[in-house]
Amino acid sequence: MPDDFKICRACGVEHPPGAVVCDICLDERQFVPRSGQAWATLAQLAAEGVQTQIREVEENLFEITTAPAIAIGHRAFLVATPEGNLLWDPLGFLDAAAVSRIQALGGVRYIAASHPHMFGAQVAWSRALGDATVLVASLDRAWLARPDPVVEFWQDDVELLPGVTLIRVGGHFPGSAVVHVASGAGGKGVLLASDSISANPDGATVAFMRSYPNRIPLSAKAVETILHRIDRFAYDRLYSNVATAVEEGADAAVRASAKRHIGWITGAHDDLI
Repeated sequence: MPDDFKICRACGVEHPPGAVVCDICLDERQFVPRSGQAWATLAQLAAEGVQTQIREVEENLFEITTAPAIAIGHRAFLVATPEGNLLWDPLGFLDAAAVSRIQALGGVRYIAASHPHMFGAQVAWSRALGDATVLVASLDRAWLARPDPVVEFWQDDVELLPGVTLIRVGGHFPGSAVVHVASGAGGKGVLLASDSISANPDGATVAFMRSYPNRIPLSAKAVETILHRIDRFAYDRLYSNVATAVEEGADAAVRASAKRHIGWITGAHDDLI
């Protein structure tokens, strides 16, 4: 595994060897731990016992995690299609076992992240998987800590693979994105969402936040924009980048949750009145 970089232990994003601070964690949407900035290499994480785990969550959709969890503790997804595969929200760790399993599943054609917190070790993943194209939203290019020739910038919605569409929704970051998989959920459609639309622990509602650790909600306008940008896509199931999902009725759940969120933000709901 390539090791010419280091990983922020707080967010899991790869940086050049000479990096001193993680700007992503200095931003109000994330945080630097009170113990201070800390870094790791792949070799150090492996020595600490970190390993990848891959499991199929539904047909042609695979969840990738680490045990123990690192950094934010998010999960990545591999979307498999006959025309090639997409690695979504890459982890900040990879090992030979994960690369071998993914190659056996057809390799990776594209790597994309929902937003800068999920960049992970995207360039390292690309190099290990045959220089797969890494897609970064042009509106978030300032957050790219490790530039590389494998990185390409995108702005408008794009169908990366047949039935697999990368959609810019904004909100959490200007370039925040989701992925729509038309064949998912038995043909009813799946939305791979992240911090702009995140499934709550109840499995029946979602949240819209600028920052989850710092409890900063998105504005009513931002939530309305997100709904508008996904309106043309049909989906019944939604997976978050953490271990939460809305297994069925996700479209209605997103709309109802948006109405509730906007009601509280605008003052239409107020327990003090």
